[in-house]
Amino acid sequence: MKILHIVPTYLPAYRYGGPIKSVHGLNKWVAKEGAEVTVYTTNIDGGDDLQTKTDIIDGVKIYYFKASRFLRSWFYSRDLRLALRDSLKDFDIIHITSVFLSASYFGAKYAKRFNKPYIISPRGSLITELIEKKSSFKKKLYISLIEKKNLSGASAIHFTTELEKEEYLKLGLPLNKAIVIANGVEMEKKLVNSNEELKSEFRIKFNIPGNAKIVLSLGRLNWKKGFDTLIPAFAEVVRQENNRTIEQENNLVLVIVGGDDEGYKKEIQLLTTHHQLPTNSVIFTGDLRGEDKAAAYQSADMFVMPSYSENFGGSVVEAMARSVPVVITEGVGITPDVREAKAGIVIEKNEEQLAKAILGLLRDDDLRKALGERGRKLVEEKYSWPNIAKKWLAAYNELV
Repeated sequence: MKILHIVPTYLPAYRYGGPIKSVHGLNKWVAKEGAEVTVYTTNIDGGDDLQTKTDIIDGVKIYYFKASRFLRSWFYSRDLRLALRDSLKDFDIIHITSVFLSASYFGAKYAKRFNKPYIISPRGSLITELIEKKSSFKKKLYISLIEKKNLSGASAIHFTTELEKEEYLKLGLPLNKAIVIANGVEMEKKLVNSNEELKSEFRIKFNIPGNAKIVLSLGRLNWKKGFDTLIPAFAEVVRQENNRTIEQENNLVLVIVGGDDEGYKKEIQLLTTHHQLPTNSVIFTGDLRGEDKAAAYQSADMFVMPSYSENFGGSVVEAMARSVPVVITEGVGITPDVREAKAGIVIEKNEEQLAKAILGLLRDDDLRKALGERGRKLVEEKYSWPNIAKKWLAAYNELV
């Protein structure tokens, strides 16, 4: 089977968050199952450009097309459009991971022209709350004039969770067929086993005291991640912990890992100042990868994600894969699985509830251990890439 995956940006453009990693994970593991996977993408990497080239990574053939100066905010590439016009007919099925951008417009256009089945993965972009929060009028107009046609022609719409599907249906958008398949995670031993040397180096690198408990937040520094709840909740936790312990300073640290998205880091820093958090109690590491990222997870006493909305929650799954207890809001897509497996603490997006959950975990070693073990088990059973890839191949074959 020949699969064409059309996506506006691709690795190593990691600044675009979880989908950059999970989309390649999907393509990599589907290729391992014997499919021929090709990716058409642009060379856009924020304000920078990747090299325009053809590459093969993990068995996936990737074409990076030069983005046009014209309509760059739409991620338009004339070369990509022409490639779709000339070669899309040679593929069996088209998978488009994009909405609101040129990838979904031209991908759908040429798929329909050549009568090829196509799937659209909105990746959480078609959720009411997120549409209302940012560029609401423009998005609603775009949906009405353009995106509805793309969605109505799709053989299927892909959702990473049932929650994302429910949110899509609330918008009254076209749906010929729903495919609900989660993202996967690499379950290699090197990502799971504790490495004391790695953890020690991480603390030294970011000046974290050896006795300090670490609350970890990992993801793009973006408004939707819920820092307006996290920072005041953490400030309350610090106040309560300092009142009950002899050590009055720096026995608790919030480590924020992620690239700055549209300058939002300044907003977070203003929140820390407003809530009078000591400078050394909140540490920004920037974007981390490889061993540094693994060390962040391994060093954490808990992982928190108080997001407004997440279609899935890839970093939550990564944390659970490493047996880190998690605290998440109801807007995170994998909430039903976490709740059913009792693999984490699920709260409303509320600073009092978040502070209570963090304090409860800090003061209960047995609870942290139990949640970590159940989280690890959940990931092994539901989110390993080989299982996810098999589900995708079955879905592709059915549509073809």
